[in-house]
Amino acid sequence: MIDDFEPFGRPLFEDPSARALSRVGVVDVGSNSVRMVVFDGAARSPAYFYNEKVMAGLGKGLAQTGRLNPEGRIRALAALRRFAALADGMGIAPLTVVATAAVREAEDGPEFQAEVERETGLRLFVIDGQEEARLTAQGVLLGWPDASGIVCDIGGNSMELARIGKGKVGDRISTPLGPFRLQQVEGGPEQRAKVIERILRKARDIVKPEGERLYLVGGSWRVIARLDMERRGYPLTVLHEYRMEPAAVLETVDWIRRNDPATLRSRTGTSAERMELVPLAGEVLSAMVQMFRLREIDVSSYGIREGLLYEQMPQRLRERDPLIEAARQMEATQSRMPGFGKKLFTFLLPLFKDADMERSRLIKAACLLHDTTWRSHPDYRAEVCFENATRANLGGLDHPGRVFLGLSLLHRYKNSRSGSRFEALFRLLNEDELRQAEVLGKAMRFGAMFALGDPNEAAALRWQPKKKLLELTLQPRGEALFAEVAQARFKSLANALGATATVRSA
Repeated sequence: MIDDFEPFGRPLFEDPSARALSRVGVVDVGSNSVRMVVFDGAARSPAYFYNEKVMAGLGKGLAQTGRLNPEGRIRALAALRRFAALADGMGIAPLTVVATAAVREAEDGPEFQAEVERETGLRLFVIDGQEEARLTAQGVLLGWPDASGIVCDIGGNSMELARIGKGKVGDRISTPLGPFRLQQVEGGPEQRAKVIERILRKARDIVKPEGERLYLVGGSWRVIARLDMERRGYPLTVLHEYRMEPAAVLETVDWIRRNDPATLRSRTGTSAERMELVPLAGEVLSAMVQMFRLREIDVSSYGIREGLLYEQMPQRLRERDPLIEAARQMEATQSRMPGFGKKLFTFLLPLFKDADMERSRLIKAACLLHDTTWRSHPDYRAEVCFENATRANLGGLDHPGRVFLGLSLLHRYKNSRSGSRFEALFRLLNEDELRQAEVLGKAMRFGAMFALGDPNEAAALRWQPKKKLLELTLQPRGEALFAEVAQARFKSLANALGATATVRSA
């Protein structure tokens, strides 16, 4: 890996090309919703400075009338007026506004496009299905750099599929499988099933799924995933990187079909407009699961809007790790001693010499984040750490990784996790992972005792796992720092390792 891309190389948010992207506003005018997002902070791992959505239903009835929904036009135009005013108030450069299936397919789409520019000053770029698929796939790559498989984005009037792998977008296709379109198919479920199968067969020939992952993008997919969590009693309701087995997806779609929509809505906070489309989207998802012979179905909260941000990044910025970049920016803006995370990681490295690449990046992220909640009340600091890691909008982090990171930070401030209100989440880790998270947390807890300088100039750790021996060598400047509290924390770390602790002077 090139040095400049290393997690502890030059920070992304200090780069001029990243600063130019520090606040970017995009608007997605879809068939069902109109959403404005303003990204802020390190471009490689975007923070959502502002996020607002209106369920305008612009494409409702389009398949039947060939025109945009009249009420949807009014609602969409009102939303765009507001978004233009908000952007002006925030001092953002001109918003990037894209419109997808509804506007590009409606006979009055050009008329609406002109009306938007006349009424709001916003230029509405109408993109074709191929471009929509490409941008959506890029959004997945923004949060999932190593993603490999098929991206599937469902909107109101269309569904796009694109192959991704090795950081690239490959073959793609736009299909008329949006729920609004399926509402117009006569003949009930049996006829819809025939239409869905015919269209998916053509799509399969283009993207060529090979028993791999399907990455789901779009509101209807997210509702299905949230309902899958509800059905399973899954403890972490973060949708990004939520993973489902094919059999579980089929069970959930059938469970949705058999249950009262109003009851499901109340359990998940889903809008009536969205829930109306979910069963139809479920029919499409079931057909894909069976026809594509998928290995796994993953949910991405990143899509076309994030793809528009990704589009503006230089390639060298795209290659940075989104998790590490987010953690670095949090350290730079929220910790007491920005830059100490790198020193802490180096100090603790002897304990984790055998860590693989994935575990190593989690350790680096934890070291960067270890002091970012210092403003919280001491009684709740451990809980705040855990919640920040498990609930934050972080890319490049799966659910077990979130819990591992959160638990290590919890142990940074608290020796024991027993009786924690987060115990249900701990079951996402096995016993060895729980132990490793505790070791990392207690190691950071001890290393923080040398935080007034470089801990590597005060002491050095040596870990001999076969002998179960943990050795601390104190330099002269470390002798005074290794007082009662530091001694207790060192002993706690040794206990977590199941080791004998020894201390000597250099």
